[in-house]
Amino acid sequence: MSDSNPKNAPASAYRGTLNMPDTPFPMRGDLPKREPGWVKEWDDKGIYKKLRDARSGAPKFILHDGPPYANGQLHIGHAVNKILKDMIIKARQLEGFDAIYVPGWDCHGLPIENAIEKLHGRNLPRDEMQAKGRAFATEQIAQQMVDFKRLGVLGDWDNPYKTMNFASEAGEIRALKKVMERGFVYRGLKPVYWCFDCASSLAEFEIEYQDKKSQTLDVAFKAHEPAKLAAAFGLPALSKDAFAVIWTTTAWTIPANQALNLNPELPYALVDTERGLFIVAESLVEACMTRWGLTGQVLAVVPGEKLAGLEFEHPLYDMDAGYRRLSPVYLADYATASDGTGLVHSSPAYGVDDFNSCVAHGMAYDQILNPVQGNGTYAADFPLFGGQHIWKAVPVIIDALKVAGRLLNTTTITHSYPHCWRHKTPVIYRAAAQWFVRMDEGEGVFTDPAQKPAQTLRQIALEAIEHTAFYPDNGKARLRDMIAGRPDWCISRQRSWGVPIPFFLHQDSGELHPRTMEIIDRAAEIVEQGGIEAWSRVTAEEILGAEDAKHYTKSTDILEVWFDSGSTFWHVMRGTHPTMHHDEGPEADLYLEGHDQHRGWFHSSLLLASAIFGRAPYRGLLTHGFTVDGQGKKMSKSLGNTVSPQEVSGKLGAEIIRLWCAATDYSGDLAIDDKILARVVDAYRRIRNTLRFLLANVSDFDPAQDAVPFEQMLEIDRYALSRAAQLQQDILAHYKVYEFHPVVAKLQLYCSEDLGGFYLDVLKDRLYTTAPKSLARRSAQTALYQITHAMLRWMAPFLSFTAEEAWKVFGQSETIYLETYQTIPTADEGLAAKWERLREIRDAVNKEIETVRAAGTVGSSLQAVVTLTAAPEDHALLASLGDDLKFVLIVSATHLVAGSALQISVAASSDAKCERCWHYRADVGQNPEHPTLCGRCDSNLHGAGENRVHA
Repeated sequence: MSDSNPKNAPASAYRGTLNMPDTPFPMRGDLPKREPGWVKEWDDKGIYKKLRDARSGAPKFILHDGPPYANGQLHIGHAVNKILKDMIIKARQLEGFDAIYVPGWDCHGLPIENAIEKLHGRNLPRDEMQAKGRAFATEQIAQQMVDFKRLGVLGDWDNPYKTMNFASEAGEIRALKKVMERGFVYRGLKPVYWCFDCASSLAEFEIEYQDKKSQTLDVAFKAHEPAKLAAAFGLPALSKDAFAVIWTTTAWTIPANQALNLNPELPYALVDTERGLFIVAESLVEACMTRWGLTGQVLAVVPGEKLAGLEFEHPLYDMDAGYRRLSPVYLADYATASDGTGLVHSSPAYGVDDFNSCVAHGMAYDQILNPVQGNGTYAADFPLFGGQHIWKAVPVIIDALKVAGRLLNTTTITHSYPHCWRHKTPVIYRAAAQWFVRMDEGEGVFTDPAQKPAQTLRQIALEAIEHTAFYPDNGKARLRDMIAGRPDWCISRQRSWGVPIPFFLHQDSGELHPRTMEIIDRAAEIVEQGGIEAWSRVTAEEILGAEDAKHYTKSTDILEVWFDSGSTFWHVMRGTHPTMHHDEGPEADLYLEGHDQHRGWFHSSLLLASAIFGRAPYRGLLTHGFTVDGQGKKMSKSLGNTVSPQEVSGKLGAEIIRLWCAATDYSGDLAIDDKILARVVDAYRRIRNTLRFLLANVSDFDPAQDAVPFEQMLEIDRYALSRAAQLQQDILAHYKVYEFHPVVAKLQLYCSEDLGGFYLDVLKDRLYTTAPKSLARRSAQTALYQITHAMLRWMAPFLSFTAEEAWKVFGQSETIYLETYQTIPTADEGLAAKWERLREIRDAVNKEIETVRAAGTVGSSLQAVVTLTAAPEDHALLASLGDDLKFVLIVSATHLVAGSALQISVAASSDAKCERCWHYRADVGQNPEHPTLCGRCDSNLHGAGENRVHA
């Protein structure tokens, strides 16, 4: 802005005659001190409930909260997530929707069990672990809730949802029944991810990949029937011992080997070497010979299918009677020549492909060897390696293979390997009898034929993705790829703190009790009354009767935690919180989480809704990136680059976190550090100062008495409103697709360029110097009043505390969130185009004035007299403003000259300066009673007042 502000004038006799702006809205936000007061006021007055009452009957907008885990202090990532949700809800509320936000918490699961074990020791009785888990989660939720509210997040904090509420636990059991009725649940022995630290199976969602060092092994399996092998290769006989050679990175699986897999179409060579005859893929002969330090000659080549059924001896066959078994050759496409030897050894308990191959070739479940215990050790009676932990046993196994003469080579490699995302430790595949949700064709337990869908769960889920909107778009391919390739979902866990799978299994056959569906209903009722602890205390006799109880065992499995949160669309949105119920599906308009949830909550929710309803539970999916430091590094305590939302709120205010969050493109990673926050503080100050100017200049404006009809307003005021209307259109379009950073950028630009750099700069003279109730001043105030209304609504979703504070000064209702967006009057396009060009000319004039000022020819811009030579079109434009042109340019006088192109010359005025308005004018002193006033100030104070038409 220019220095034409009479507010900064030295004391003069006429200072009191200026319309000096005033407002109780302070320049300093003092956010850390004052924000907690707003939080308390929203709480005490029950603002969220009042918003619901006010929007009762309006169309609903439901953002379903992906529940954070009830453990630990909130970090900046939590803050981003909750603030984004809050901004979306508030923007929709202002749009007129009944924008419902019920915060939730994920309460069961292993981290809480681990915390309880650290506090109270291991091997607690089941119901004691559950009671302590419930108490621990309750404490954590209370602490987290305080921090979420402190961030200015409005929601149903009095009635959040918790997955451990009795009704939610019961609802989840009923959801399981529904999935069973639809034919998707079965029991199977399958290799599942297993974490030794969790002592439980893990879902795909709970796996992350990290580098791991492993030993590679080339291991030889001796041919058991050399004559059959010779015949398969078309040779009369074999001159030496022959071996099939496999390559593996999991030495610990070798003791449990039960088969070999070859690709039916791949050519395999029989190679003569100084250590015997070796079978490897033809294309890998050279690489293998180099690796083993041997020279070899290929004797014969046949496709893998010719070797099917041949039997080879376990590599430890001669080391212990426990290994005196044979490994048959099975044919499988997953054996390839991409690395190793082209042959794959098969331990069906420890690999999905191995398991499928062995079962497909007729191996019964009870024939599958599974010596690795849940804690990672081999069974005590397992030959040679009993009682040893598998990772520690690797060098022992390698030594045994060397002694047996079956190890051709071993090296160390670093490769990407699955790890538990909680413990960061390597996991294995391990066969266990588990409950699964089936992705593809097959029969489920207790299927109701009338309810069984025609499509598979995978087909339903993939189709549902096509009906979902993604923000940003690339989320669609991510989720689709994950659903397309995922295995069956293992939903059972062997823990205590979780929702029970209320099954009774026959002690001999392992079959479910014939009244299982009825028992599930009974279990749900018991849990609804007394929580999962009540079911833990129930005996088989109480449920089945004394006779049946003798033959059945009560299952102690629980549903894995992703089933808890994944089913909340069912047991929360249709159950415990009926206000969230959309009359038509899907249940939620939006799910919003970090992009890791494509494999987490988005994924489990999609599968369960597809299983129950045949559709997604959401209309839209929004994903945000993770928080990183200013250099783009992941935050970690060890690096010391974390940012605590509690500390920032205490030092700068939660409003600064909110503005940072809104101003950052959340589709990528969100960078934050002290320097970035300092820039956000500057941006906040600029917006606040603009707001303060607006509020101060309408402090004596009563719209009922003082508003000027749009068509009677001055031209620049009508232009200013048109500009605000255009900006509002842009802002609301961004809000509609959940974009905030363009809104912040445009609002900042609007404050500095449209308002500060132009409109308010031009307006000051009219606001301060014209008669208080004149049309000129009231026209300006009418525009400012409407702009202030609009601007408070634009910023309310992200600058929530500031908008509410300003609303107390300016608004009529109890909270700004009871309002809806303004309808702003707008002029025709011609007016907008005219003033855009005038602004361009004004910028050119300002540049010229600055040059002259730098040379010392003029002081302020008001001392300048500007001569404008203009081409016909510009000349007509400038001439149309008449005498008001000088106010637009903020100079004391202008001269217009017709020409062929725009030329600007600036000179110093030779007239006297008016003491009141600071303009240099020839009529200063025309009234002898007021010798230091110009004619217009004299008229504004003592006469009819000046006539302003355009500016």
